[in-house]
Amino acid sequence: MDSYFPAVVQAVPGEGRTVYAYFSDGSIRRYDMQPHIDRGGVFAPLADETFFTERLTVLNDTIAWDVSGHFDPTACIDIDPFTVYQSEAVADPLEAVS
Repeated sequence: MDSYFPAVVQAVPGEGRTVYAYFSDGSIRRYDMQPHIDRGGVFAPLADETFFTERLTVLNDTIAWDVSGHFDPTACIDIDPFTVYQSEAVADPLEAVS
């Protein structure tokens, strides 16, 4: 799948500061945001657990946090979808909940 352009279709917060990213090819990746949060700067708002979980969404075809509250793709914190796609592939965590 060398020509696959990763596109996230759903994002679900996990334990700690992880995110489960559901991709258009059916794969699910677990991405750890803690190293970014530890650096601070633009990622500082993600240290707040409520902000991290409640503002998590999909914008720009990747995991993102809606900073403005208006789902503005230019006013978000997002991670390159290729970077997220390279993280660990995992089983669907939502299937264990049902």
